[in-house]
Amino acid sequence: MHPDHQSQSGPPHESAADETPVRRIVSGIQPSGRLHLGNFMGALKNWIELQKLYESFFFIADWHALTTNYEDTTAIRENIREMLVDWISLGLDPRQSTIFLQSDVLEHAELNLLLSMVTPVSWLERNPSYKDQQEQIKGRDLSTFGFLGYPVLMSADILLYRADHVPVGLDQLPHLELAREIARRLRHFYGPIVPEPLPLLTPTPRLLGLDGRKMSKSYKNCIYISDTAGEVWEKIRPMMTDPARVRRTDPGDPGKCPVFNLHESFSPKNVQQEMDAGCRTASIGCIDCKKILTTHIEKILAPAREKRHELLAEKGFLGQVLEEGAKKARAEAQRTMKDVRQAMRLPDGNLFA
Repeated sequence: MHPDHQSQSGPPHESAADETPVRRIVSGIQPSGRLHLGNFMGALKNWIELQKLYESFFFIADWHALTTNYEDTTAIRENIREMLVDWISLGLDPRQSTIFLQSDVLEHAELNLLLSMVTPVSWLERNPSYKDQQEQIKGRDLSTFGFLGYPVLMSADILLYRADHVPVGLDQLPHLELAREIARRLRHFYGPIVPEPLPLLTPTPRLLGLDGRKMSKSYKNCIYISDTAGEVWEKIRPMMTDPARVRRTDPGDPGKCPVFNLHESFSPKNVQQEMDAGCRTASIGCIDCKKILTTHIEKILAPAREKRHELLAEKGFLGQVLEEGAKKARAEAQRTMKDVRQAMRLPDGNLFA
């Protein structure tokens, strides 16, 4: 735990059993569609391990989905359902983590509003992804208040739970630093209220898609968590490899092959070494290499697929997960908002008591 946490926000979180400090993390993902292997490697795999070590709050960021998809919200409910099923089927455990829907905890909106009052517009305009996304996402009007201010909502998501750490990749550090700056600005005006969350840098390998570009829904080059075994093979079988391997006897360079990139994430080290040597010496063909890759990807997807069927058949379970998660998250959020209102001298209860 950061040495300044206790002085900034009172005592650290404590375990009821032994009253030892418990580190807390928080993170969320937008429900923008089915999850793919890139999402798994970039976030979910880390979350599944971290939930064993930290008090964990993970939320489906449905309000964030509106920042770029506000014009058509027809799929948002289905996307929320699919995301929750993917999370749990892969190993995120409601018994270990608090899993909830962002919009079920209205304090996210309240803190977002209050933070927006103290956040300079210049901070938002210098956000590195603000102009980048406007240029990359074509055909949508992103000149909205919500899109400009989404880092403030993101800061509210984090600060609301007094997170000690936030699991991020290097590319996400600027967003977390803004949350830390906002926390410092609150402290400057109103005194210590919430801690400045520290980054928990987690490995986020760059996973290539079926066409050699980054795996992304927008490129339509994904292997989805919900794909059947047949669909996985039909996607991997025609994948491009090193262009130098025109014939079966031609040696190749694994560093130029998207298939080997997937081996590096999903196959054991000894298999990676065998595929590397086999490619360079042409002792293994590309189809055989792809079959071996599919076998190792299926070691992750097959159990998840079975769990997915169980979850969908268990009526009421998914709703119960979100309901119980929101109840726990709401209790923490209300505790924070009480302190925020008190520090900002806002009415909280009977004004004339």
